[in-house]
Amino acid sequence: MKQSYTDYFRSIDTHSPISSEFRVRTLSGALISIFTLVLTIYLIGSEYTYNLTPTFLDHVHVMPQSPDGLEVEFDITFQHIPCALLATDANDPTGQSQSFHIDKNHRVWKHRLDKNGNTVGHKSRFELGGTLIHEDQLESLKAAKESKDDSTDAAQQQQKQGEELEEADDEEDCGSCYGAGEEDECCNTCDDVKRAYRRKSWHVPDISKITQCAHMPRASNEEGEGCNVHGKIALSTGGGNLHFAPDRQWEKEGADKVQKNPLGGLFLDLNSIIEMFNDAYEQFNVSHTVNKLTFGRSMPDEVRNSLNLTSQLDGVSRTVADGYGMFQYYLQVIPTKYQFLNGTSIETFQYSVTEHTRHVDPGSNRGLPGVFFFYEVSALHVEFEEYVRGYSHFFTGVCAAVGGAFTVMGMLDRKMFDLKSANARTVGGGVLG
Repeated sequence: MKQSYTDYFRSIDTHSPISSEFRVRTLSGALISIFTLVLTIYLIGSEYTYNLTPTFLDHVHVMPQSPDGLEVEFDITFQHIPCALLATDANDPTGQSQSFHIDKNHRVWKHRLDKNGNTVGHKSRFELGGTLIHEDQLESLKAAKESKDDSTDAAQQQQKQGEELEEADDEEDCGSCYGAGEEDECCNTCDDVKRAYRRKSWHVPDISKITQCAHMPRASNEEGEGCNVHGKIALSTGGGNLHFAPDRQWEKEGADKVQKNPLGGLFLDLNSIIEMFNDAYEQFNVSHTVNKLTFGRSMPDEVRNSLNLTSQLDGVSRTVADGYGMFQYYLQVIPTKYQFLNGTSIETFQYSVTEHTRHVDPGSNRGLPGVFFFYEVSALHVEFEEYVRGYSHFFTGVCAAVGGAFTVMGMLDRKMFDLKSANARTVGGGVLG
């Protein structure tokens, strides 16, 4: 008799069920079945997390070229330095001041703090530059005293104009640069005027006569206060340093520090300059707290947490017992790129840091008190790439895990049944005997 196709397929069935009359149901088997079900659900969940949750691969390679720019965001609190005495600047590796790109997104602000660390008034915007970091800068200030060029005449003339102007806010629509600006240039803030004077290598003789500076507090008004400096700037990727050092100490007495030149014009009193340097050592206590220091764009919190990325200096406080201190931080900045699954990416920077504290004494020619962040951009580039293993890995893992669980639990069930059967036969044989 010829076999039908249905009967043929039935003959090759390797998963033929066992009739219920041949099944032996036990309590141990029920417990093992429940445990197998729970274990299977756990294994399926683990496979889902492992294969379908985004993870990342990391690569390290040498950069073919340097990044276009280095954006730095910082927030630093100086507990014992008034804002009027504090300046911020950045130098390249040769010691020359870097050029800054300042716009609506790149600004630096100062905010006065009282003795308890609470903010006083409103924050003020200021330009970078004008720091004193070497003792030999005294010679350049002394040269300003001896100068008799036309710049002093221009300063005197512009001072008279400033006296005739009405008092205004710290920022005007288009303020005067008092002879130091370019054609049609506006100096809307006190720091704009100072930047214009520095560009021409002129010295501002008396800021009390400058309209934009009329409402700026002097160091004498900020005695016992601290200062918070925060902002975002763009630096060169060629390396250099960002530092916080003494500034404007000679301005604290206003016009009393300005003397008349018998030949006409104004000049800085050398005695006040010497006093400034003495005070720089005695009063410039560089104890500070780094609230924030980051390079480049900020990564989302979930990315930072998954990669365990931290800014090493955030929240770090350093204290010096006297004003004769210089803190130096050496930062190795590493370009970092994170590639998301959707094809977008974030290019930012990580950094590692070592630090050194230097004790500087007057006359030691080791520099003036300050806080310095020396940075160098590494030639190595780190890339993190998001990826998922996919559904093929997921289903393969589920089959292996679930199949393995049922096989092992089935073997355990049979072993326990055989042991119980053997024990029952032994007990039964002993009773019969």
